[in-house]
Amino acid sequence: MSEFAYIQFQIQDRVARITLAQRPLNVLNITMMREIAEALERAAVERDVVAILFDAAEGTKAFSAGVAVEEHVPETVFQMLDSFHNIFRLLTQISKPSIAVVDGPALGGGCELVAACDIVIASDRARFGQPEIKLGVFPPVAAILLARIVGEKKAREMILLGEMIDAKEALSLGLVNHVVPSAELEQKTASLLTKMRELSSSSMGMTHTALELGTAGGDFDSALERLENYYLHELMKTEDAHEGVRAFMEKRKPSWRNR
Repeated sequence: MSEFAYIQFQIQDRVARITLAQRPLNVLNITMMREIAEALERAAVERDVVAILFDAAEGTKAFSAGVAVEEHVPETVFQMLDSFHNIFRLLTQISKPSIAVVDGPALGGGCELVAACDIVIASDRARFGQPEIKLGVFPPVAAILLARIVGEKKAREMILLGEMIDAKEALSLGLVNHVVPSAELEQKTASLLTKMRELSSSSMGMTHTALELGTAGGDFDSALERLENYYLHELMKTEDAHEGVRAFMEKRKPSWRNR
C-alpha cells in the first residue's frame, strides 16, 4: 500500500486499485488530483497490470462529490483544471482498461471520472449528476464525453439542468454497466476482476488503445485504416497475440507472458 494523503493505492494480483479516501465526500482538491495522476503513472509502467480500478474508501459517503468549489477561484482555477484534466489525459493515454465501482453519489468531477472509465459497476444507491450549472460554471470533460455515452439530448439535459439521475436510469442510458444491491457490490467486482485476470494485459491494453483509435474521429474508412495498421504493425508483433492463436488451435489454455 503506497502512502498518499488523500488516496490509497495498491497493486495486487494484477489490478491497480486507486481508492478515494478524502472523508467524508471525496471532494477532489488539487493535491488529491495530483496524487491520482501519480498513481495512474505508476500503474502505467507495470506490465502485468490488467486493469485500473477506482473506488471509495470504507466510511466515505460518496464515490466523489466533485472538485473542491473553493479551488474554482481565480488564484487556483488554472491549477485546478490542469490537475483535474491531467487525470483524463492519462486515462486516455494509458493502455489499460479502467473500472469504477460506485456506491453512493458521483457528482460533478466524480461523474466525469465515472464517464471516463471503461466499465462501471454501481450499487442501487448510486446517484449521478453534473450540478456545475448551479454554481454558474460548466463541466468541460462531461461536455466532451457525456453525449458519446448517454446521447446528446440527455447529456444536454443533465449538464444544462444539473439534476441527478439514479442508478437504474444510469444503467438504461449506458453510463453504468451493472447495477447490484450494495451488499453484492464487492462480489460483483471480484467476479469481473477474475475474468480480466485470465486475460493478457498486453492484448487488453492494445484493445483499449484500439477502442480509443476507433472513436478518434473521421469516417469509417479512415478509422478502419488506423485500426488495421495498428493490428498488423503493433498487435501482431506481440508474443501474446501469437500465443492466443496457437493455444486456440492446439485446444489448450493460453500461457500469457503479458507482452
